Amino acid sequence: MDGFFVIVEGKNDAKRLRRFLPESVPIAMTHGLPGQERLVRLRWMARHRQVVVITDADPAGRRIRRILKEVFPDAWDIYTKPGFNGVEHTPTDYMEDRFRRLGIIPASDSSMIDYSSGGP
Repeated sequence: MDGFFVIVEGKNDAKRLRRFLPESVPIAMTHGLPGQERLVRLRWMARHRQVVVITDADPAGRRIRRILKEVFPDAWDIYTKPGFNGVEHTPTDYMEDRFRRLGIIPASDSSMIDYSSGGP
């Protein structure tokens, strides 16, 4: 395994994640519902990395996630809360916490934020 490979829906999602993900973690976009050609390209880009899928909690995002899970059955899933209105609007600290819990970014000195009760 050569690190991680993150797949999101669009460029605004990628911008949100790039705020805290190291440059060594590639982020690829599906640009909406991925066709066969895009899926082949994503598979090639992922190569020997652990794939991490993060899509919106809407019907389109769930459909994209299902398609990606067929291509990457061992992919790790990161979910946003439906109330956040998509990945691009999810608070950065919430997203960082999710990536930290998976070991994709190192734990910080500050305590973990508990979002189980709705969070900030």
